[in-house]
Amino acid sequence: MLGKVLCTVLFVGAFPSPAEASQGHISVVLLGATGDLAKKYLWQGLFQLYMDQVSSGHSFTFHGAALAAPEPGQRLMFDMLKKLSCPPDEAPNRCAVLKDQFLKLSQYHQLKTAENYTALSREIETLLRQEGLKEAGRIFYFSVPPFAYTEIARHIDSSCRPPAGAWLRVVLEKPFGHDLRSAQQLAAELAGFFREEEMYRVDHYLGKQAVAHILPFRDQNRQFLDPIWNQHHVERVEVVLKETVDAKGRTSFYEQYGVIRDVVQNHLTEALMFLIMELPANVSSAQEVVQHKLQAFQSLWGLERSSAVLGQYQAYDSQVQEELQEARGHVSTTPTFAGVLIRSDSLRWEGVPFLLTSGKALDERVGYARVLFKNRAYCTQSGTLRDAGHSQCKPKQIIFHFGHGALNTPAVLVSRNLFQPVMPKDSWKEGEARSDLHVFGQPLSDFYVYSPVKERDAYSVLISHIYHGRKDFFITTENLLASWAFWTPLLDSISRQLPRLYPGGVENQHLLDFEMVSGGVAFTLAEPAELLNPSGQTPSDFRAIQSKFRQSPLVSAWAEELISQLASDMEEAAVRSVARSGQFHLALSGGSSPVVLFQRLARHHYGFPWKHTHIWLVDERCVPLTDSESNFLSLHRHLLQRVRVPYFNIHPMPVHLNRRLCVEEDGGTELYAKDIVALVANASFDLVLLGVGTDGHTASLFPRSENGLEGAPTVVLTESPVKPHQRMSLSLPLINRARQVFVLVLGKGKHDITTLLSRVGHEPRKWPISGVSPSSGQLVWYVDYEALLG
Repeated sequence: MLGKVLCTVLFVGAFPSPAEASQGHISVVLLGATGDLAKKYLWQGLFQLYMDQVSSGHSFTFHGAALAAPEPGQRLMFDMLKKLSCPPDEAPNRCAVLKDQFLKLSQYHQLKTAENYTALSREIETLLRQEGLKEAGRIFYFSVPPFAYTEIARHIDSSCRPPAGAWLRVVLEKPFGHDLRSAQQLAAELAGFFREEEMYRVDHYLGKQAVAHILPFRDQNRQFLDPIWNQHHVERVEVVLKETVDAKGRTSFYEQYGVIRDVVQNHLTEALMFLIMELPANVSSAQEVVQHKLQAFQSLWGLERSSAVLGQYQAYDSQVQEELQEARGHVSTTPTFAGVLIRSDSLRWEGVPFLLTSGKALDERVGYARVLFKNRAYCTQSGTLRDAGHSQCKPKQIIFHFGHGALNTPAVLVSRNLFQPVMPKDSWKEGEARSDLHVFGQPLSDFYVYSPVKERDAYSVLISHIYHGRKDFFITTENLLASWAFWTPLLDSISRQLPRLYPGGVENQHLLDFEMVSGGVAFTLAEPAELLNPSGQTPSDFRAIQSKFRQSPLVSAWAEELISQLASDMEEAAVRSVARSGQFHLALSGGSSPVVLFQRLARHHYGFPWKHTHIWLVDERCVPLTDSESNFLSLHRHLLQRVRVPYFNIHPMPVHLNRRLCVEEDGGTELYAKDIVALVANASFDLVLLGVGTDGHTASLFPRSENGLEGAPTVVLTESPVKPHQRMSLSLPLINRARQVFVLVLGKGKHDITTLLSRVGHEPRKWPISGVSPSSGQLVWYVDYEALLG
């Protein structure tokens, strides 16, 4: 049947003859062809692709697939196809012909087993052989839940790949994981079946015309933007998505994901990256765009609990109870509103706040990215004269309007007192300067306004890019994991946080307004009513927290409060030391645990006497200091480049001498030991910060280590059981000469070793941390609840 139709289609007068149709045949397989996304967007997008490309030289067949049996599945699918429509500018006769052809070229398949996929592949091959057509490629669009990805991928890879010489493009819909770990797992599974260039991860916001035009706009207007696209001229950047609808009917999904995972981690973050990444030489190069995005991610400060404000509309709990059959009185902590403050330490953006905001049940439906510029002008005229014309006293901004809102269309707006932008006339048209419409309190006539010549649905745009192999509009594995690595710490820190309740719609009034305070954000209005406590336990519910650990003082709290207390105690110790001796010698450990502490010190402790502080390392991996494994590089990224420590007060370990790493003959340990003796009174650090490994190691002193646990040397080379094996470390005797030693222990992964250490004595050869006992100083343990209580 399809063969006859295909032959007929190729001979329609308005379309290419078989001789002209030499580019080959494309088979499009839509998995989940009877689902909601397919019904709303995907079939219409595929039909648009067919209308656009029917004369391109390719022939097409469309294979809808689902788990339903052939007869009911086909009936359901064709009910959807009959509702397809053409754009308003399409001639009715041509539209009718194209729609009829599209329906005839579409077929339903039940795809459940490996045999089903094998049968589909044979059917495609048989059809093309009968028609004498060469296969150009196959598109598999996964409009199915992610838990089904791996099995489907296995079937495609083993039974349904196109022959050699034809391409395969696999299209994946979000969510791509729930956090960094799950995203890594899903990425690893898919990488077992598909190459990176074969995978197209969809973020449909990248298909929205205003979002897709951010990079081209920056590229085409370099002459205007280069001088002002930086911290000296930009006041702040906002990326916003507001919805009037609630989560009713989607609470099963929403309970798992919430607003940050649903739209902020992906849609809004991608738009932000387009705004703040360094501009590639070629904005159409997928590889260049990804590399610049990754660099932008690396420049962002880590997020903590104070970086976000959270809300939940009041009806959400009752909807969850009704749809998920939860018990009456069930309290959900899932946020339906979030405002997040992001900062960058890049030279371009240091000090500029980036605000990402999204929520359901808000007062309007609108999405935009807005760059608000600092206003340096002072105008002496009265208000009326000051606001006339294109006064420099008016706000200056560039807005990428995604859609809806007062404009109800995608648009790019540039304040007339900034510059008149360069816009491609074939795809964007200048709009009417209307004064009756207002945007951010200004009449539209204050802006140069541009809207698309032809408005297109995001999915239609992305499906066209898939056909053309345009990878720059899709999320690569590296991009995906970088985003999750950035967002996961915040998601973990707010998992127990109660969101502010809000009534929804215009009744929210100022309840969700927030402001930037103390390096984070907070709601401007006080909580209007006391919220119910969730039924989850707190530490006091199940165990009294002791005030001592291994006969030393213990500070315990949830991780974020613990880090806050530790940072305050470190600042207090530094101030006391500087008052006493004029300087503060601080030795810091490497690893992942101190990173959040470094960020806290950089953001919140402006009274820390950095000018009088000497920074030393407790240990270092034997890698170049620029290597990602280097403890010094981590310290530099998260602390040193953000605070004003004199250059000559920073003391990295000399692991890289004479172009060699940790060679004993080079004398790196002796050099560091001599520096300590020369600069640190009595070789007694004012404060040493340590961590604990799951095997009981501390610094780079490992169980049964031959060096560093005892004896005269103060700085030693050691061997780690994990790569990189070679390390340099302060010795246990030197650590025990410190005035104060703080030990930081975070996370459930440290619960077993914490429990063990609470029971064992002084056995440093088995557990080096047990040998930490300052001879004339103080030892304090900082252990979070997860490590302490499991």
